[in-house]
Amino acid sequence: MNAVYTHGHHESVLRSHRWRTAENSAAYLLPHLKPHMEVLDVGAGPGTISADLAARVGRLTASEVTGEALELSRAEVTARGLTNVDFAVADVHALDYPDDTFCVVHAHQVLQHVGDPVQALREMRRVTKPGGIVAVRDSDYAAFAWYPRLPALEEWMELYQRIARANGGEPDAGRRLLSWARAAGFSDITATSSTWCFATDDDRQWWGGMWAERILRSDMACRALTSGAATAADLQRISDGWREWAASGDGWMSILHGEILCRV
Repeated sequence: MNAVYTHGHHESVLRSHRWRTAENSAAYLLPHLKPHMEVLDVGAGPGTISADLAARVGRLTASEVTGEALELSRAEVTARGLTNVDFAVADVHALDYPDDTFCVVHAHQVLQHVGDPVQALREMRRVTKPGGIVAVRDSDYAAFAWYPRLPALEEWMELYQRIARANGGEPDAGRRLLSWARAAGFSDITATSSTWCFATDDDRQWWGGMWAERILRSDMACRALTSGAATAADLQRISDGWREWAASGDGWMSILHGEILCRV
C-alpha cells in the first residue's frame, strides 16, 4: 500500500512547494470555508497552503507522513504567528481520528503519491462530519502542455512518468479523481479543473530554473540514477533543456490539475 514520495525534500523542491498558496492552489475550496470550521490538511508539506487555510477557519490540523516533513509545516506556521494549528504525523490510508471529526479534509498534490488513493479517500470521508467536505486537487502530468516542444522536456516527461509509477504513484491523478471518489463511496461530487500557467520572463526563469536543478539534485534524480532509468548525462541534457525553455521568449507552459469537492 505504501508508495515512495517521488520528489523528496531537496531545497529545489521546497522552493516550488513554498510558492503554493490557498489562492493559487485551493481556490475551488475557499468559497466553502467558514470561520468556525475544523480542518484537516493532509500532506501539508512546507505549510504555506495550511497556514493560508488556518487564517480562514477556526482550527486546522496539519498532517504529514513523517516527523521530518511535518517540521517544515510547523516552521511556516510558527513564522506567521498562527496559534490555531495542530500538527500530527499521519498515514492517510489509516487516519488516527474518530469518525466525523472534521468539517473539511483537504489534500493538495497528495493522492498522486499514495499507494491506494481510493482507501485514502475512504479515510478522508470517514473522518469528515456529515455535511462536511473532502477537497482534493492533483496535477495530471500527461496533460501538461508547453511550447517550444523541446526534445529534452519530452524526455523529462517520459522519465518522470516512469519514476513516479515505479515508486507506486499515479502521475496522471488529476483525471482520475472523480473515478476514485466514486469508488470510495461519494455520490455528491463536484469535479473541476484549473491550471498554473508560466509564460512571463520571470515565471519561466523561476519554473525552468527550479526544474533544471530538481532534475539533477532531487530524490527523483537519485532514483533515476540508482534504478538505471537515466544516466548523469541524460539528467544534464534534461536540465539544459529546462534552461533553454526558460530562456525562450516564446516559452509557455500550462500545468493542469483535477479537483474534486465531495459532500459527505
